[in-house]
Formats: sequence, C-alpha cells, structure tokens
Amino acid sequence: MMAATVNGITATRAFGASDGVAGLPQAGRTAATAASATADFAAVLGSLVTDAATSLRKSEAAAVAGIEGRMPTQAIVEAVLTAERSLQTTLAVRDKAVAAYQEISRMTI
Repeated sequence: MMAATVNGITATRAFGASDGVAGLPQAGRTAATAASATADFAAVLGSLVTDAATSLRKSEAAAVAGIEGRMPTQAIVEAVLTAERSLQTTLAVRDKAVAAYQEISRMTI
C-alpha cells in the first residue's frame, strides 16, 4: 500500500496497473478483491468529502471570529484559502467522475 498527500488530503493506493494484489497476478483477482478495491476507493472519496466539509466549516467559523475581532487577519486568510483549495479539489474530482460517466455512456454496446 502506498499513501500520498495532496492538498492536505491523504489517499492510499491499494494496487496499480502492474501490481498484483496480495501476491496474485493481475488476472487472478477475485470478486472479493475487486470489492475491496471498490471499498477503498469509496473510503477515499468519503474522506475527501468529509475533509472538504470540515475545512469549509472551519473557514466559516474563522470568518465570523474575524468579524468579531477574535482572530487575526492572517489566520482568517489561511483558513479561507484552505477551504478554497479543498473545494477546488472536490470539484475537480467531481468533474473527472462526470467526464468518465459521459465517456462510458457514449460507448456502443
């Protein structure tokens, strides 16, 4: 397993194009292994959405605290930029998922 952090979001990679799963060759995967990979992908997406929502809430709280004079301007700007980066990442993933769905729907049967 390999972990990577992008924009403060950590994702794990269970397998790749040339990797075998638990020592099995690529063609030897079972339905259980495929289900495990799907669950890992779902967990990564769920984590992405949760992290984005958390950073948006923190940004809103920082903005309110700044208006009330309880937080320095630099901390507010950092919180807002973090929320913006999380939102952009989430939108990019959504756009890729929509593009993939559209590509699949154009395939002939």
